Amino acid sequence: MPPRAAPTARQQRLGAELRKMREHAGMSAPLAAEQLRTNRTGISNIEAGRFGVSAERVRAFARIYEIADEAYIDALARMAEERGKGWWEEYRGAVSVGALDVAELEYHALRLRTVQILHMPGLLQTEDYAKAVLSTATPAPIPADLRRRLSYRMRRRDILDKADPPVCTFLIHEAAMRVEFGGAKVACRQLEHVMEASERENITVRAIPFSAGGFPSAGLSTVYASGPVSRLDTVHLDVAHGSALLDAETHLANYRSILDRTEELSLSPGKTRDLMRGIAQKL
Repeated sequence: MPPRAAPTARQQRLGAELRKMREHAGMSAPLAAEQLRTNRTGISNIEAGRFGVSAERVRAFARIYEIADEAYIDALARMAEERGKGWWEEYRGAVSVGALDVAELEYHALRLRTVQILHMPGLLQTEDYAKAVLSTATPAPIPADLRRRLSYRMRRRDILDKADPPVCTFLIHEAAMRVEFGGAKVACRQLEHVMEASERENITVRAIPFSAGGFPSAGLSTVYASGPVSRLDTVHLDVAHGSALLDAETHLANYRSILDRTEELSLSPGKTRDLMRGIAQKL
């Protein structure tokens, strides 16, 4: 089997979890290779996500490394069984690799908790609002690129209409509700769209009001994606150079605390709708 030319973030994550299992067991790559009847290069390629691995193979790794967490092993085995390319692969080369990683992360998440500072959440953006936001990129995108990026942004929203959509909590700073991307009419329709979405059973929208003052990690938009077990959760951060994915145990614990604290400072869903309605009426 030839190596993958560009393993996805999820494929790399599966390999990284297998590496963590081996290191936790205190086993060297050569010894693991001997136990699995392969070579050190094979182990390295699997752990880097360059080669795929079967569910049966994942369970063999777990037995050799003496991993007792059955839920964790089952989740990894299901990841290994995933075949085919996600819809986002159609856009490879048209959008950044980081953007592809976000769509993949959202698609597989069971729960999403996000904090947005200056933009409405991508999953709740209207087409006109998204176009206005994407148009602010530097250098300015040419029309064809803008259409592709906009198409991609709209496709991401489809996860909310799946048979088993993720449970979403969107914490949106008041600043994002007041910035008029696309002008007053577009901004008003965007607020109305978020209010409509907040009535869905799987969606909670809560505002972080200006009156809340400072809060942890206030300068970053953050997405916390929950997997089938907490060890497979992932944090996505919007940073100056693009995006970053974090999955170290300490990082996950820290961002769970950050989101808990931010949610405590947020308005209730009902008061959030009142705030958005008031802002929309003044536009």
